[in-house]
Amino acid sequence: MKPIYHYCTISEALEELNKKGFTIDYNLQDETIKKNPHNYEIEHVYRYEGDSDPDDEAVVYGIVSNSGKKGVYVAGFSANSESEAATVLAKLCIEGNDKQCRTN
Repeated sequence: MKPIYHYCTISEALEELNKKGFTIDYNLQDETIKKNPHNYEIEHVYRYEGDSDPDDEAVVYGIVSNSGKKGVYVAGFSANSESEAATVLAKLCIEGNDKQCRTN
């Protein structure tokens, strides 16, 4: 499945994903994501871009594990805030099953 991109605030993204059943906080599972990225699929990508400061940019991933557990991962875009798990998730999105992401 290709991830669907959305553009809104972080709080709106978390609220929308929660309504869709994405309730697990995958930020608490950084190490698991880094070690086993093949166990996760990104279904939704919500981006927030600050009006003037690039450090305000963030992304919220709606992720489903291979066991069916739905959750979210929130990552910043500044050079100082990018975690290894966020890098792995970005790569998953780019590579996806059919090598591309779709926008919506």
